[in-house]
Amino acid sequence: MIDKQLESATATAPATVSNVAVGFDILGFPLTGLGDEVTVRRSDTPGVQIVSIEGQVEVPQDAAENTATAGLLALVEERQLSFGLEVEIKKGVPIHSGLGGSAASAVAGVMAASAVLDEPLGLPERFHYALLGEKRACGKRRGDNIAPAMLGGLILVRSMDPFDVVRIPVPHDMGTVVVHPQLKVDVREARQMLSTEIDFDDFVAQSANLAGFVAGCFRDDRPLIGRSLQDLIVEPQRAGLIPGFQAVKKSAIDGGALGCSISGAGPALFALHDFDIDPEPICEAMIAAFDEVGVEAQGLISPINGIGGHVVARNQ
Repeated sequence: MIDKQLESATATAPATVSNVAVGFDILGFPLTGLGDEVTVRRSDTPGVQIVSIEGQVEVPQDAAENTATAGLLALVEERQLSFGLEVEIKKGVPIHSGLGGSAASAVAGVMAASAVLDEPLGLPERFHYALLGEKRACGKRRGDNIAPAMLGGLILVRSMDPFDVVRIPVPHDMGTVVVHPQLKVDVREARQMLSTEIDFDDFVAQSANLAGFVAGCFRDDRPLIGRSLQDLIVEPQRAGLIPGFQAVKKSAIDGGALGCSISGAGPALFALHDFDIDPEPICEAMIAAFDEVGVEAQGLISPINGIGGHVVARNQ
């Protein structure tokens, strides 16, 4: 029989906003109040088996296809574990929402699995196996959802190989409103629609916006953050996927938001707001703007500097 000292562990990881308008594939932050939960249990059966999925039955039941378990298959093989892993998944983040649902599952799965190993994974290894899960969803190893889901806070992914991330300081009391319309956008299709050619002037202006946003965060310069939060490259290409996009964005800005753009590949939108702005009216206005075009939407108000994935229960 296997050693039951560390029989099972449960971890949770948050939904995320990625790209943050000016940082395509390199910026992201977690959301408080929305996430996935994964329980991993040692098993006498070799390999990785998904034993239950709650919340969204349309996610894959096959361990090789599910983002929570794809990395665990590699973990079992590379670590040559003497036991298998049984996995229970509770999906809280809607899939195809632009809120990092695949990353939340991948991070929670890896962190729970690490807790039941005789030798827990180091941070580079946790990133490695979580990125394998994310790759299952979007086709490539992208860290702008994985890093904030694992570490918390506003994260800049400077490099993927080697994996190098930088924590960006978040101005005091700045928060976000996220509105998720009842639509689905496939991340692979949303990526394929992007042009591989970029106007040189747009590239320069976007680089200036990214630098201005990061500088604004370090300097706690709210007006600079607001002026810089303008996506000139990706947002114009994806806006057509979201009915009422321009009206929803305008409603957020008119309500006092510093800026508003698409979360990840969409269709969710996020708006950043300063400490002296009540986020509730912004959220209500964005939902109402979606309602005007016949699209039902739900809102979430969250800090930006939330916590990342962590173990919430252990059974020995």
